[in-house]
Amino acid sequence: MSFLHFANNSQRPDEVEEYDWLWKLGAVFDTPKEAYVKFYNPSEHLAVDEVIVKFKGWVIFRQYIPKKRNRFGIKIYKLCDESWYTYDMRVYLGKDSHSATDNMTAKHATVRHLTCRVEDLGHKMFMDNFFSTPKLFDDLERCEINSCRPVWPNRRDMPHDYGPKKLKLKRGDIRVRTR
Repeated sequence: MSFLHFANNSQRPDEVEEYDWLWKLGAVFDTPKEAYVKFYNPSEHLAVDEVIVKFKGWVIFRQYIPKKRNRFGIKIYKLCDESWYTYDMRVYLGKDSHSATDNMTAKHATVRHLTCRVEDLGHKMFMDNFFSTPKLFDDLERCEINSCRPVWPNRRDMPHDYGPKKLKLKRGDIRVRTR
């Protein structure tokens, strides 16, 4: 295993602000991603979610999430279709401040990066409330991607009359809003 290399060590990139921690494994991730696009057309229903790949070794981007079954590992954001076939993926390398802007959070940028290959094709996107913001809804709608997901009432840009204290829901009550 000490002689298994996927990249030439003499071509190491300079350590700058946006250092690529996966430069040695670039071919390992890029080859399957290119094959996904070339040989597979995803179904109409897609899902974006995060998964933890169990990893006990030491890397700077290893995550600890106590509520997951595999608490230690590498976090990967995936775009899957309804048969759970992975169509695109992105490894979480830590705080992603360079993709966040004033108009777009890092989570928003991650979803947009994963969905760039399925724009304008009329897909339906499902995801959990970790990713949900009204600006992401609007952005996906402009790209002809319908989306459905639960939301947190305290997220930025949510309607002012929406929230647990304002709706006064009882146990088992449901309120649905569409736009």
